[in-house]
Amino acid sequence: MSRNAIYGAGSLGTVLGAYITKNGGQVDLINRNKAHVEILNTKGAKIIGTVDMTVPVTAITPDRMEGKYDVIVLLTKQLFNKDVVTMLKDYLSEEGVIVTLQNGIPEPGIAEIVGANHTMGCAVEWGAALIEPGVCELTSAPDSLSFHMGKLEGITDKQVKMVKDLLELMCPVHEEENLMGARWSKLLINATFSGLGTVVGGVFGDVSEDKDAQKVAIRCMKECIDVGHATGTQFAPVQGKNIVGLFYYKGALKRALGCKLLPIAMKKHRLIEPSMLQDLKKGKPCEIDAINGVVCEFGRKHNVPTPINDKIVEIIKKIQNGELKAEKKNIRLFDDIL
Repeated sequence: MSRNAIYGAGSLGTVLGAYITKNGGQVDLINRNKAHVEILNTKGAKIIGTVDMTVPVTAITPDRMEGKYDVIVLLTKQLFNKDVVTMLKDYLSEEGVIVTLQNGIPEPGIAEIVGANHTMGCAVEWGAALIEPGVCELTSAPDSLSFHMGKLEGITDKQVKMVKDLLELMCPVHEEENLMGARWSKLLINATFSGLGTVVGGVFGDVSEDKDAQKVAIRCMKECIDVGHATGTQFAPVQGKNIVGLFYYKGALKRALGCKLLPIAMKKHRLIEPSMLQDLKKGKPCEIDAINGVVCEFGRKHNVPTPINDKIVEIIKKIQNGELKAEKKNIRLFDDIL
């Protein structure tokens, strides 16, 4: 059996660790939050929301790490990747792999530190929230959980199988030949629903089901697709759905149809609270530069205008700095660019 760790076991990592352990796998949940680690070890990981289970798990703080791991699932914020990945390099076995489940497009930066032959990426198609130490809420329907996993050059079939076998202890894993396409598809979802959900201080459903927010969301999606295409990316399907075919538009009629499709497409994920909003509520800096900021950055590189994403970044940074509150009326701040 491989030796595995989830580094940054907060909301997503705790849920993943609980499923892996419940279904017979071995994994260390690693987190800097001592209270969270202590309760995980004494009371187990309690998962509520769309499921209800408590699973005994093994949790440690980073200073208790020892030995080598075959798989390290990375779930910290990208803000800290340089320091974190450099540290984790010393804990990788000879054929060990860092599998990033982070938002944005983190693989190239990780590969610079540990090598492409130790780097894999995975888009997470479900959501969770940390309610209190030891307690996490799964906010996606149990029948909608999946991973989309891909590899960088030099990764062997043995490494792929090792990672896939581990993640499949939770839910289906789809192997992506087109890793960057899967990444851009997930980035589109996050930029739209996590970005705008944070702007309005709500969950994904507060974006997909509100008529004013829908008008902003569909334009955000179009910007993401235009920028992705400018980079040469072919967007991968999301849970079998062709998001470009469903939501890309050139005229008002297709745009209106896309708005009507939003609540249907997000029905099983409507209760997801954006991770950026969770961070802001805790007084922590959020990952806006690794989500909407990435769209804006690539847009500038390829001369593709991104006014909606630019505005989302601006608003969220103002919320982070205390100049604005995350609230529904913020959607009116987009009126002048629609």
